[in-house]
Amino acid sequence: MRSPVMRSVQAANCRLLLQTSLRTPHLPSRRCLATSHNVSPSQKFDIVSRTPPYQKLLRRLEEVRRVLGSTRQLTLAEKILYSHLANPEESLLSNTNNGKDIRGKANLKLKPDRVAMQDASAQMALLQFMSCGLPSTAVPASIHCDHMIVGEKGADTDLPNSIAGNKEVFDFLESAAKKYGIEFWPPGAGIIHQSVLENYSAPGLMMLGTDSHTPNAGGLGAIAIGVGGADAVDALVDAPWELKAPKVLGVRLEGELSGWASPKDVILKLAGELTVRGGTGFIIEYFGPGVQTLSCTGMATICNMGAEVGATTSLFPFSPAHVPYLEATHRKVIAEEASKIANSPMQRNLLRADSEAEYDKVITINLSTLEPHINGPFTPDLSTPLSKFKSVVEEKNWPRTFGAGLIGSCTNSSYQDMTRSEEIVKQAEAAGLKPKAEFFITPGSEQIRATLDRDNTLSTFTSAGGTVLANACGPCIGQWKRNDGPAKGESNAIFTSYNRNFPGRNDGNRGTMNFLASPELITAMSYSGSTTFNPMTDSIPTPSGEAFKFSPPRGSDLPSAGFADGNPEFFATPGVPDPSVEVVVDPNSTRLELLDPFPAFPNSELESLRVLYKVKGQCTTDTISAAGPWLKYKGHLTNISENTLIGAVNAETDEVNVAYDVDGKKSGIPELAKRWKENGQEWLVVAEHNYGEGSAREHAALQPRFLGGRVILTKSFARIHETNLKKQGIVPLTFANEADYDLFDSCDEVATRGLLDVLRSGGKGEVELVLKKKDGSEKVVKTKHTLSEDQCGFVLAGSALNLLARSAAEQREEVTRANELSD
Repeated sequence: MRSPVMRSVQAANCRLLLQTSLRTPHLPSRRCLATSHNVSPSQKFDIVSRTPPYQKLLRRLEEVRRVLGSTRQLTLAEKILYSHLANPEESLLSNTNNGKDIRGKANLKLKPDRVAMQDASAQMALLQFMSCGLPSTAVPASIHCDHMIVGEKGADTDLPNSIAGNKEVFDFLESAAKKYGIEFWPPGAGIIHQSVLENYSAPGLMMLGTDSHTPNAGGLGAIAIGVGGADAVDALVDAPWELKAPKVLGVRLEGELSGWASPKDVILKLAGELTVRGGTGFIIEYFGPGVQTLSCTGMATICNMGAEVGATTSLFPFSPAHVPYLEATHRKVIAEEASKIANSPMQRNLLRADSEAEYDKVITINLSTLEPHINGPFTPDLSTPLSKFKSVVEEKNWPRTFGAGLIGSCTNSSYQDMTRSEEIVKQAEAAGLKPKAEFFITPGSEQIRATLDRDNTLSTFTSAGGTVLANACGPCIGQWKRNDGPAKGESNAIFTSYNRNFPGRNDGNRGTMNFLASPELITAMSYSGSTTFNPMTDSIPTPSGEAFKFSPPRGSDLPSAGFADGNPEFFATPGVPDPSVEVVVDPNSTRLELLDPFPAFPNSELESLRVLYKVKGQCTTDTISAAGPWLKYKGHLTNISENTLIGAVNAETDEVNVAYDVDGKKSGIPELAKRWKENGQEWLVVAEHNYGEGSAREHAALQPRFLGGRVILTKSFARIHETNLKKQGIVPLTFANEADYDLFDSCDEVATRGLLDVLRSGGKGEVELVLKKKDGSEKVVKTKHTLSEDQCGFVLAGSALNLLARSAAEQREEVTRANELSD
């Protein structure tokens, strides 16, 4: 049954158009151009809610020192994390050898300062939050409408079309934001991570974001962690958020970047060293003299792509570059307070690592000798130095030409990125050259777009034939109507300054090879149209027949005239709750659907599971829950479940999205899962390494659970996805012996042994699987798990949301009884 809150929301007339005074239209009939001023009196925000609670954090750091001993040397990551513990003594001393073995063992129960949500994931997060029946969020929060805007012809056309096509969802998000006191950034305001950097991130902050690239905020000294919507709800309702204490990987930066080398190349090189699994279970903490040479936005770029190596998050210590950036984004008071803390004695210094802090592993990168890198295709960790890329292209027989160069996105759309790219365009323009590949530019925010427009950077791009897309994710996440011609499945290449390049991610074509590089390198290569062109060494013939060679790019970290505010229609709504606002979900909607609670775990072992599918190779959250055109169903669990695992490769046949029933009947994976669900047949998936890597897409856990999934058995998991599975009541297990993967086939019968005891004991014990083959033979397979006591409670209750809703209902009943007694 639906909760009373759900029923009351659904019963309220069920109109598609909300009855609240939503801001309409979201966009003027013609998109407003940037203004040339720097500080608008109409752009007001609550600086208090955007300032980390420094005095509270310093007191908690003092308590942490008392618990662990005043001589204990802490990394920066540990200082910020532990200062956000709900109960330092409980988290740091439980099962840690009296605090000596915290990393990788302690279950940290944390109280984040803030939550940020993008529009695609916010729908499910808010639907879950609404079921708790609370009048407002417990911590400051924001919603950013960036994922549902398609890139094709340019911002002036694409943005109004996307707003019209997603009006029901945007209205729902805005009304819920107003009701519960969440700041709402409308479509066109910018990409979540760029907007967070400009407005919310701050040294010492801890925040959760419903997107895997939330660590972008670590460039400004914050602990920012990507999570699923259920995890975000923990913070929104003031429940402690649990995290296995990460290990800390130190990256020492020496020297200084020069020439064509950029901050992007730091993380491209590191991804090649660590691989997509090498950062799992770690926070990446940068230190060393090279840190002082980087811009704030450059540090954000590096942190952003830490997600591609599986890291929990990445961060930089307080740096001189943080001060001018905070001041330029109207947060001088935060800069002043952070500067005082950063210059205080180490015992009370929240923003720098202790001088003798130890890292679990250290990697050194010399910025002075770093050369540009290109990563890809099909995985962000296939890293090649630019000087060797031509020979690799020839050796691998990759395409010699590419169809499009795309710069910008949340990873690389800073003023520094864009002005370095602009300088390349000006060089080419002076030589009479035009791009030979299509050229797309995505500003990360309205602030960036407006400033680039005022400073004529955008006109430089458009005069060269570039297309300026909306301030949104667009092609980076598959929201791209590509018009340059490659047929479905045809091998072709594109170059992007994005962060992720899995097969089919950008344009839905698994034959498209996306090569990741810095914006300036992509801009230069677009003028040759060749994948083997090296602008550091090669020349391009000009119309006059002369040879032209690019000079290394130059740019500005920050605009000399300050940032422009841009279109006031894109300012956020205030984060003040208004209980009079009505939030309505039409029961006949195809875009939004209220949630029914998942059933609780039975009072027995899982005796009759079947293997729905055995996955071969890479299985990302894009594989499990595709984006692109499916984003429109993010708020409708029934409809979006139609894409479950449609990108998965069948380990037995090498077919994609082809499954076979017990009787041999062939179907798509979602079709078979639905058929089994209707027949009461619960199931498991068997997969290989790093299952669920990529986006923090909780739908990749929700959908299997909705369709009857109970267990996911793999060689290893990506961190965020493993947590998301537990939150939704699915049990994630890994092989004790990876070779046992070969024992399983589709439709095999599986029973658990010891799982119920593990759940009831709060995670103690082991789980075995009894595998019954089609010929009747049986084998016992040993597994491993990482279930904590709280996570066992999620699984037993059916989901974490079931527990939160129950707790909220009990609190409301207590308040009601107290009021009755007082009367």
